[in-house]
Amino acid sequence: MRNLLYYITLAAVICAAVSGQQAGTNTAEVHPSLTIQSCTKSGGCQSEARSVVIDSNWRWTHVTSGYRNCYTGNTWDTSLCPNGPTCAQNCALDGADYQGTYGVMSSGSSLRLKFVTHGPYSTNIGSRLYLLDSETQYKLFKLKNQEFTFDVDVSKLPCGLNGALYLVEMDADGGTSKYPGNKAGAKFGTGYCDAQCPHDIKFINGEANCEGWVAASATGRYGTCCNEMDIWEANSISTAYTPHVCTVKGQTRCEGAACGDNASGQRHTGVCDKDGCDFNPYRLGDKTFFGPSSSFKVNTARPFTVVTQFITTDGTANGDLSEIRRLWVQNGRVIQTNNVTVGGMSYNSITDQFCNVQKKEFENSNDYEKRGGNRNMGGALDRGMVLVMSLWDDHAVYMLWLDSNYPPNKPPSAPGVARGSCPTSSGRPEDVERQHPDASVTFSNIRYGELGSTYGR
Repeated sequence: MRNLLYYITLAAVICAAVSGQQAGTNTAEVHPSLTIQSCTKSGGCQSEARSVVIDSNWRWTHVTSGYRNCYTGNTWDTSLCPNGPTCAQNCALDGADYQGTYGVMSSGSSLRLKFVTHGPYSTNIGSRLYLLDSETQYKLFKLKNQEFTFDVDVSKLPCGLNGALYLVEMDADGGTSKYPGNKAGAKFGTGYCDAQCPHDIKFINGEANCEGWVAASATGRYGTCCNEMDIWEANSISTAYTPHVCTVKGQTRCEGAACGDNASGQRHTGVCDKDGCDFNPYRLGDKTFFGPSSSFKVNTARPFTVVTQFITTDGTANGDLSEIRRLWVQNGRVIQTNNVTVGGMSYNSITDQFCNVQKKEFENSNDYEKRGGNRNMGGALDRGMVLVMSLWDDHAVYMLWLDSNYPPNKPPSAPGVARGSCPTSSGRPEDVERQHPDASVTFSNIRYGELGSTYGR
């Protein structure tokens, strides 16, 4: 999720098949544990024993009664999957070998995601995981008038990679209560959606997305849309945090114009704001704030803490979301986000006014305001959002939108084009996968609670 200016296909390279909606039994599903904390000013922070689950798109899918693949390479077996409902009945997704196949390692309150993993049967690229509240339910975060904090190590993330931590408005059970065809649910990582309305999700609404499937792009007829709060998108060079809002509530399947597909020239007419309202210090002119040495205010060669605060109009959870603030902590020192000048005015957080001025200054369509802005984002936070952690490369525009000049056909000096110091030749997946297979991101010490309760002052 992601503040993409073009649709990104996020996929594991797996020799076997991926995705499905029945629950398989060939491999036991054992969720890696992850401890998080909930905090108050008066009581401090209390530990919660939770776990993570990998997205269903990464999983082996086979017939319910054996080992035959339902999906191999980028192609569905049409004898098993002549249409969506039949495919969901015929196919099951199985348990995951998290470390051996996907490079996912958890220990206590720490989760490490490895970029390239050579497993016994496959080579896997990247991963996407969700925080569980129980074996069959995702944890829902309701963060208005609260803050969300985590530690992160991006020192091993070069140009072209994105170690992301974000919230999406998925169903807590992964869609099992709404869609009878979905028997796997949150236990197997089903029900993903985001503001890009991705078409590469193999099963949506309990049915296979096999109709109209294009093997070359591994995309189907339908997309799956929902509100998205990108708390963290970053590598060692650049970072951004970005709310994306939609006119729909919760996970919603889309088709045609509602998806806002780039290929059809409808990016700005769909139900979701795909660009979002991003706060990237480099893009906003603060080029010495974030980077891989001690000369930067936040030194990405070392771990640090990220604090995101969701401020409301009346200082309670009942008020409208009015502001999204970012604080940092490194080496025991609290670091404020620097003020930046946009359109002749000074800002250091995301407000509706900031978004409106930024969109005008950068000559971008203001889809964020058109779809409800911060108030709408607050509505999603009221209803509850699922935590996603991922590591991925970009087959569409090579992550230039995050860490280089984008769009590359505009001069870097044009407002909003320069987003990081990476060259425009960087980020090609074939290059980063070959040159940086051991790249990784580590998220740790996740905590949430009252404003001012999750970090040392």
